[in-house]
Amino acid sequence: MTDSRRPRIDLEKSLAELEDIVEQLEAADLPLEKSLKQFERGVRLSRDCQAALQDAEQRVQLLMANELRDLDPETLAGREPESDPESDPEADSGD
Repeated sequence: MTDSRRPRIDLEKSLAELEDIVEQLEAADLPLEKSLKQFERGVRLSRDCQAALQDAEQRVQLLMANELRDLDPETLAGREPESDPESDPEADSGD
């Protein structure tokens, strides 16, 4: 479920920033305090990205469930739905 209090993020921008942080930390050129701040920022970005991806996955699953619910199983099997003689006036051959 989406949390309306959580702001929407720009996933691509956040992932790019996260990649930059990882490169900075791997280079080991930052002072300890700056490294810790970057690490904390990276953890927040990672959590935000994961939440955005989970939200997107839930939306896709919801859309797919609605679409599949609308499909008739006989149509999926490639057959025309069989008419019900009781409800189909043309099927009444007793006239």
